[in-house]
Amino acid sequence: MTSTWQHPCPTPAGVAERPTGTLRLPARHARQGLPREIHIPETSIFQNLAASAQRFPSKTAVQFFNQATRYDELLQDVLRMAAYLQHECGVRRGDRVLVFSQNCPQFITAYFAILRADAVFVPVNAMLLQDELAHILSDSGTVTAFVAQELLPQIAPLLGTGTLRHLIVHAYGDALGQDVGDDTAEDDPALPVPDWVRQRSTAAPLPQGAVRWHTAMACQAQPNPHLAGPDDLSMLPYTSGTTGAPKACTHTHRTVMTSFVGLSVWRRLTAETTYLAVAPLFHLLGLQTNLNSAIYMGGTLVLMPRWDREAAATLIERHGVTFWAALPAMLVDFFAQPGIEQRDLGSLNMVTGGGAATPERINVLLKERFGLDYVEGYGMTETASFLCTNPLHKTKRGCLGVPTFGIDLRLLDPDTLMPVAPGEVGEIVVHAAQVMLGYWNHAQANVDSFIVIDGKRFLRTGDLASMDEDGYVFMRDRLKRMINVSGYKVWPAEIEAKLNEHPAIQEVCVIAATDERRGESVKAIVALRAGATDSGESIMAWCREHMAAYKAPRSIAIVASLPKSATGKIAWRELQEQEQAQAQQAAAAAANT
Repeated sequence: MTSTWQHPCPTPAGVAERPTGTLRLPARHARQGLPREIHIPETSIFQNLAASAQRFPSKTAVQFFNQATRYDELLQDVLRMAAYLQHECGVRRGDRVLVFSQNCPQFITAYFAILRADAVFVPVNAMLLQDELAHILSDSGTVTAFVAQELLPQIAPLLGTGTLRHLIVHAYGDALGQDVGDDTAEDDPALPVPDWVRQRSTAAPLPQGAVRWHTAMACQAQPNPHLAGPDDLSMLPYTSGTTGAPKACTHTHRTVMTSFVGLSVWRRLTAETTYLAVAPLFHLLGLQTNLNSAIYMGGTLVLMPRWDREAAATLIERHGVTFWAALPAMLVDFFAQPGIEQRDLGSLNMVTGGGAATPERINVLLKERFGLDYVEGYGMTETASFLCTNPLHKTKRGCLGVPTFGIDLRLLDPDTLMPVAPGEVGEIVVHAAQVMLGYWNHAQANVDSFIVIDGKRFLRTGDLASMDEDGYVFMRDRLKRMINVSGYKVWPAEIEAKLNEHPAIQEVCVIAATDERRGESVKAIVALRAGATDSGESIMAWCREHMAAYKAPRSIAIVASLPKSATGKIAWRELQEQEQAQAQQAAAAAANT
C-alpha cells in the first residue's frame, strides 16, 4: 500500500531537489568535536523511540512534575494509541491527524502514535480559536484530532464537518499520577502544580465521535505493521504567510530527521542529556530541539506545560537539567525573578535558542556566572527548524552562526537574484536536505518560493542577512513582513484581513511595536468608517474574541487616514519606520532621566 499524497512541488528533470547521502561541513568549522560529515538514518521517526526503548527500557523518558514515564512504558502507550487510531478511527497511511494541546505526556504519546500509524502529524498552536482551526482542518483534510480538555470548545463544533470524524480528549491532570493533583494527596510544596494542570477528566458528556483518552488507551488490539519510510510525509506544520492564510509545510521523515540529528550532533547531546522542555511542542523549536532530539539520543525530557520561571528554576535544580532551549524572552524573565542568585543552576551546560535579539546583560550574566554562551541559531518551519547555529568553540553574539551540515546557503540580491558582494546584505536562499518538499495545496507559493541555481533547488527565505569573513551569518532585516511575538510568527496580512471584518474599520495597517517582554508586539493603525465612534480599547476587545492572544494587537492607533504609495498601496514601511523612530526616541529619553 502506498501513501495517499503526491509531491506538492514536482522538481524539473535534472534539478537536484536536496542533498542526498553524506552531509558534509567545511573543514574550517569542523573543529573541537564537530565532525566533517554526518549520516542520517534511513528510517522513520517512530523507529527512534523503538530503538531507545529497546536500549534504555527502564530509563526515564519523560518527567512531568513528579510523574516519571519510562521508555518501555512510553512505547507501550504509543502502540496502544496507534492501534486505536487504525482500528477504531480508521486512520490509514498518509492520513492527517491533528494535535491541539499544551505540552504534556499525552501530546508525546499522540505524536509518536500518529507516526506509528503511518499517518501525518498536524501540530497547531494551542491558542488558536475556532475560525483559525477551521481553516487548518479544511486545508489539511484532518480526519482525527487529539485535543486537550480545556480546548474542546474550540474544536467540538467542527467535529463532523468536512473530513474531521474523531476526537480523542485528554486532561493534563490524568498524567500526574495519584500523588499530585488528587484532593486526598499531599502535594510537593516545592513544586506547586498550577490549578489548570491539575484538572482531570470530567464526566461531562462528549459530542458524538469524541472519546476520552483512557477509553482509547484501553484498546487491546495490535497496530498494523509499520510501513512508513524516510520519504513518507511525516508532518504538516502550519506557518502564516504574506498572503494571510496559514500554509502547511510538507515534511517527510527524512527532512525532519535531518534537522534534529544534525542539531543533536552539533550540540554534543547524548543519552545522558536532560532537556528542559518548556518550548511548545506544537512549535518546531520545541518539537525538534527537545522532543525529537531527546528520543533519538535516549535522553530525558523534563516537561513543562507552559512557561513558569519559578517552576523552571526548581526543575533545573531537582532533575539536573543540562540542556535548555530558551527564547530570549524566557531568559529575561527567568533571571529577573527574586532569589535567582541563590538557585543552584550548575547542572546547565548549554543554553540555546534564537528568534529575537538577546539583551547583552543576559549574555554577560550567563558567561560570568555560569561560563555559558547563549548559543544562537536560525531556522524556519520550512526547513524543519535547524539551518545555522554558532559553533560551540567559537560563538559570536548577535549572530545566527554558520551554515550546518550539508547546507548550501547563499545571499542574493532579492530583485536580480544575483550574488551580493562579500559583506553586503542579501536575501538568504538555501539548498539543504531538511528543506520541505513545498507548501501543501499552494502551487503558486511554491513557484514563488523556490529558484534553481547551478542545477540545484533553493528555498527563498525572505530574510535579509550579511556574512562576515569567517562565514558567520548576521540577520539584518526581513524581506517579508513578519512580527516576532515571543518567538511566534505573526504576519500582518493575516491580522489585517481579520481586522477588515470589523464593521467600523475603513482601512488598517499592522506593524511591529517594540515590547520589552515579548521582543515585539502587534500594533494596528486604523482609519474608521464615516460616522464610526469605536475606540482602540473596543477594537482590541473584539480582536481578543476573534484571534489567538499572541496575534491580537496590543495597541491600536486611530488616524484620519493611512499614507499611500504612488500606486495607492498603504505605505506600511513608512509607518513601521515611524514606529521604530518613536521607540528609539523614547529609549533615549529614558536613558537620560
